[in-house]
Amino acid sequence: MNVRLFLLCAPLLLGACATRNIPGTQIADTRETRDIINVLERYRAALEARNAEAVQQLISPSFRDNAGTESPEDDLTYENIAQVLPTLFEQIEAPKVDMDIRQVEVKPDGTAIVTYYWNASWRMPSLAEKPQRQSELERMILQREDGKWLIVSGL
Repeated sequence: MNVRLFLLCAPLLLGACATRNIPGTQIADTRETRDIINVLERYRAALEARNAEAVQQLISPSFRDNAGTESPEDDLTYENIAQVLPTLFEQIEAPKVDMDIRQVEVKPDGTAIVTYYWNASWRMPSLAEKPQRQSELERMILQREDGKWLIVSGL
């Protein structure tokens, strides 16, 4: 009788110890992953609002992004982003950004790698009459600094 009771209760006990995921994802539901996802949501909202100051508040002083090119002219840094983003945002109309976060990997060294798929659309009348679209699998790297997560690359 005790063996039967154990066999009936074992799956329930094991299930209670399993890591819970954020609903609709395969991402562990922890305080860290929630904080990281919140940074990405704030970034997404800042892009849609064309709010350069809000984006700058989310990046680390060590931020550097090469924009996927070898040319240093288009690199973004903490120092130049305050001049680059407002100019870019002035040219863009009606940005819409959707992010599907696929993975959050928190490293022991205080960094996190976020893999996400983004769909973005916007109008840029000076470039084209039709709305522009971009969909890509992206990676963003964040670092914990002074108790909060900040973006170090991947804008």
